[in-house]
Amino acid sequence: MNLNLKSDFDHRACDLSPMSRSIGRIAIRALYGELSLYPKPGLVSPIDAGAHADMDITTFMRSLFSLRSYFPQIAEVGARGQEFPSLRSLALTAEKRMMRATGSVNTHRGAIFNLGLLSAAAGYCRSKGLAATAQTVCSMVTNLWGSAILASAIGAPVSNGLRVRALYGGTGAREAAAAGFPIVLEVALPAFRTMLANGSTREDASLQALFAVMAVLQDTNILHRAGPAGLSFVQDAARSFLSHGGIYATNAHDRAIELHKEFSRRRLSPGGAADMLACTTFLFDVEASQ
Repeated sequence: MNLNLKSDFDHRACDLSPMSRSIGRIAIRALYGELSLYPKPGLVSPIDAGAHADMDITTFMRSLFSLRSYFPQIAEVGARGQEFPSLRSLALTAEKRMMRATGSVNTHRGAIFNLGLLSAAAGYCRSKGLAATAQTVCSMVTNLWGSAILASAIGAPVSNGLRVRALYGGTGAREAAAAGFPIVLEVALPAFRTMLANGSTREDASLQALFAVMAVLQDTNILHRAGPAGLSFVQDAARSFLSHGGIYATNAHDRAIELHKEFSRRRLSPGGAADMLACTTFLFDVEASQ
């Protein structure tokens, strides 16, 4: 399946800088890379719909095309040093377009939030002549908008993530973003970089990073669907996969396929981990594109 990463933006994108357009393409590429990856337990891929009955690869592709103008736009807003309400307004508009494109199926709400913030921060770094390293981009999210991100939870509509936090405690997407995406910087990126440095393909490096995140993330998607027992199952399965060699094991892909089938049977979809993987490859590629 081919995704035209050079699709025309809508008329509102006519004043975007080449830098913002480049960041937007990297963001879409990160999401397409995550979508096309297989086998990733319980998640939608070109092979099947995983644990989902309401979406498949075509749903995600419609969603991706609906977002093609959003990421360069928010990168441009970030480059201009705008405050969080401007970013939030763009994100809410993008979310409405996504929901129209998918028939009200939530495919990329997490990506709109997480990758949107990172795109804005990357735009800011580039516009100020700063090296857009992964660490700097994540730190910029904290420094520029961290307080406002946390404050935005006050009076916000009750989401599945907020319900899960009320029931089980812990941190959610807002807290992770305001803190500068620590799981991406401390877990996913090191795993991804190590695999590539050892000669692995980008796909295998992505799978290793995904499992590394699944092993530690308090994924609200899992908690919403299956509660703490489901989360424990996901984390234990990921830790077992990694402890037996991860992608380095000779039967790694067969084992990952078995886990995919089991997660799908249990209706477990680690969407939060998938979002962190997209953030990981985005940051890697932004850093490499300088």
